[in-house]
Amino acid sequence: MLPCVQPQLKRAAEPHLGDDVLKVSFTAEDLLKVTVADTPAPLMELVLALMTLQRRDNRHVFGGWRRRTARGLPVQAEPLLQLLSPTGIGPLFLDPPSAGLDDGLSQVLATDRAVVGAELRRICAVDRPRTAWIRQLAAQDRHAWHILEHAVREAHRHILAVEWPRLQVAFHAEAAWRAHFLARHGLERTFTSLSAGLRWRDMSLEIDSPGVDREVTLRGEGVVLLPSLFWTGRVLVAPQPAGPALVIYPALTPLPLHDADTVGDPLAALLGSTRADTLRALTKPHTTTELARTLHVSVPAASMQARTLRDARLITTHRDGKAVLHWCTPLGVGLIAAPTTEPMNHRGVVAGR
Repeated sequence: MLPCVQPQLKRAAEPHLGDDVLKVSFTAEDLLKVTVADTPAPLMELVLALMTLQRRDNRHVFGGWRRRTARGLPVQAEPLLQLLSPTGIGPLFLDPPSAGLDDGLSQVLATDRAVVGAELRRICAVDRPRTAWIRQLAAQDRHAWHILEHAVREAHRHILAVEWPRLQVAFHAEAAWRAHFLARHGLERTFTSLSAGLRWRDMSLEIDSPGVDREVTLRGEGVVLLPSLFWTGRVLVAPQPAGPALVIYPALTPLPLHDADTVGDPLAALLGSTRADTLRALTKPHTTTELARTLHVSVPAASMQARTLRDARLITTHRDGKAVLHWCTPLGVGLIAAPTTEPMNHRGVVAGR
């Protein structure tokens, strides 16, 4: 059995800010083939959840989830932390396109030896320690690969299995909203609305990416927008060996903020019922105290809801004398009015990074 790597959960920090930029250059053919994934990808979400587990950002959203998940993480799942960085870097063979766990794992275990070696060298050159187990994986040691398979299954059981039905509801609400936004506002606003630190210049998307300063040129295969309910970091771009490239971005509302039951209210399915009520209330300006009174919650709770919506650029906050006023941005108003009752079916690849 490998030594416990639990201390990584305490030491790992999010990357610091810098001037590094990931530039994604599109062809005209790519711009004609931008779609939204129509189903979540289990291996992708598992990998991103394990990366988020090691981060320190968004504590008011993910703090409790991180504590619970780290406390109960099976020892057998911990080897995966050697492969996955809180910065979003990991071996590309670990989350191939798949609709389920078993078919995805079959693809992982069948990865070409040369691809495995190249990917492990790449992640170790960035920030992953070249442990004995990683060396064994590169050498195609059968026991090392058995440990990898067992680690993926145990991590999936602990992190995703119970949450999958709730995650699917949240994913479909996000995908429907994003497809509606794409149809209404076009490519530039859609891309730049995915997260902070994105700019559209000519035929390129520029992403502020500390530690990553390079250019990716797409090949005309198109792009699939893939939201993650667990990822909190920068937008990730993953060209595929065949088929559209993936643009992976944090969903508007991460999974810990979703309620268990939002049936009948599409806005609540996207934001969670409390945040949906908050956003609707803020179609008129409210102070934090007024918002707390309207929602029947404490002032600190109202402040947290406002901060979450402000981080998503759905509301804005300004000081007016001694008062602090919150109200909807145009994006927030558009979200309230959007028809998010059914997910739009935009076919494309649904996993892989």
